[in-house]
Amino acid sequence: MRASGGARPRPAPPPKPTTTRKLLVPTTTSSSALAMPPLRLACLRRLLLPFHSPPHPVAPSPVRPSILLSRAMAGATQAGVATGSAEYEEVLRCLSSLITQKVRADTGNRGNQWELMHKYLQILELEEPIARLKVVHVAGTKGKGSTCTFAESILRSCGFRTGLFTSPHLMDVRERFRLDGLDIAEEKFVRYFWWCWNKLKAKTGGDIPMPAYFRFLALLAFKIFSDEQVDVAVLEVGLGGKYDATNVVKAPVVCGISSLGYDHMEILGNTLGEIAGEKAGILKKGVPAYTVPQPEEAMSVLKQRASEFGVSIRIVPPLDPQQLEDQPLGLHGEHQYMNAGLAVALANTWLERQGHLDRIHLKDHGTLPDQFIKGLSSACLQGRAQIVPDPHAKSQYKDINCPLVFYLDGAHSPESMEMCARWFSHVTKKDQTQPGPLEQPHSGSNSKKILLFNCMSVRDPQRLLPCLLDTCAKNGLHFDQALFVPNQSQYSKLGSQTSAPSEREKIDLSWQLSLQTVWEKLLHGEEGLNGANSRGTSLVFESLPLAIKWLRETSQQNQYTCQVLVTGSLHLIGDVLRLIKT
Repeated sequence: MRASGGARPRPAPPPKPTTTRKLLVPTTTSSSALAMPPLRLACLRRLLLPFHSPPHPVAPSPVRPSILLSRAMAGATQAGVATGSAEYEEVLRCLSSLITQKVRADTGNRGNQWELMHKYLQILELEEPIARLKVVHVAGTKGKGSTCTFAESILRSCGFRTGLFTSPHLMDVRERFRLDGLDIAEEKFVRYFWWCWNKLKAKTGGDIPMPAYFRFLALLAFKIFSDEQVDVAVLEVGLGGKYDATNVVKAPVVCGISSLGYDHMEILGNTLGEIAGEKAGILKKGVPAYTVPQPEEAMSVLKQRASEFGVSIRIVPPLDPQQLEDQPLGLHGEHQYMNAGLAVALANTWLERQGHLDRIHLKDHGTLPDQFIKGLSSACLQGRAQIVPDPHAKSQYKDINCPLVFYLDGAHSPESMEMCARWFSHVTKKDQTQPGPLEQPHSGSNSKKILLFNCMSVRDPQRLLPCLLDTCAKNGLHFDQALFVPNQSQYSKLGSQTSAPSEREKIDLSWQLSLQTVWEKLLHGEEGLNGANSRGTSLVFESLPLAIKWLRETSQQNQYTCQVLVTGSLHLIGDVLRLIKT
């Protein structure tokens, strides 16, 4: 075995489970034996009626940066969540070594090394196990993770053993691998990791390099789900579709494409048509395909690509809330009804094609089956329209229950930013009660709205920030302040410890300063940061812990609640969750 980076050989592969599992549904059954009567099929299919959505907004032109920098609270700690064994820390170090420094738009992302995935499958002997998996495969620009989460929760509520692979993770890489709705256990994850790592290390080198980070994780997911004998594997595409690592699945049970928009344009193309063509790469001959209402440019490409595969792509409308029998969706925000509608179509088709529709209890009054309602209402995915009161924030005023509340949404495209703004405006209105388990009323007249923002440099703030500001303004919401910070995780990659560089000169805040300038120009026009009205409306912090400390001290000293919208990057969301839950 070849050694690399000091990694020592690991034990042999984990044995396949030998205990008998008691399933609530049969794993293999003749579809003809369990065929659903036409009337019952028609009842479920009434949910799947097409309609169309308007195109996206146009972005303004770039502006020139200027500077306003806060270096206060320099003594704030850089603490993260210190969890996991030494063995797990070594696993994370090895995974980090697979993160390349290549530009993401490098031609490798467009498939010039796609054939390597098949080499890796051969090395790991995964070709047959993947062929046996019963896969739900979902691509899209926004909403694909939520759609996968809803679909997995529905099928789990129907009694199936589920595997769910999503990305990115927020605090722990194990979040990407869910078994029966739970993140994979650390001990189990470590065993599967070393099995894949050692086999690949022994057989790669020269013309066959170790797989890049996401490809390795996808291979690991296939190993986990096949050995754990899941009844259904729900796979979220990482990037694009055609050349995504998850697209080695040759015959999924059903495919879905969530809402399309402008994201990863440096890789997928500059038009909606080009982006749609890449996403449609997951479609397969003879495999049912569903999508949501799309802009015409994208929809025409999806239909054309589907016809090339000999399938018709069906358009699914948003779920009607009345079909949930007054139950809320587990994921908040009105846009989630679009994702829930797609998930219902995918789960229903999976059940039909696997011969399990007789397990669904239909009702006479047109609502969804109980298992579907349970799955949709209990679905959980961190960082999507999530509300977290800061447990460490204390107010000196007795009438303020929680002085600091974070509203977390990982929106990072113009379309998702608009949805995020609508959600934030809605839940923070006067006397609005928070959804979810932490129901605490907040007075809109006695609160301050603060934006905590960062986005990757490959994204265009001239497209993101106007969508956020304009949509909030249309809904009667205006931010009192905006804070711009670097992501904390950029310093530590995958390790459970997070710490920024100790030497100030190593911190490059040029990107955050440019974000701030875009913000100020949008607020104050050409006078920007030099205008009298712009003083104090935005700050740049050297690190996220400094910004959190400032928020806590500000909320403690003032007689109002700070309602902080955190958005622009799922990495930022994870960093905030890690810090406030420490």
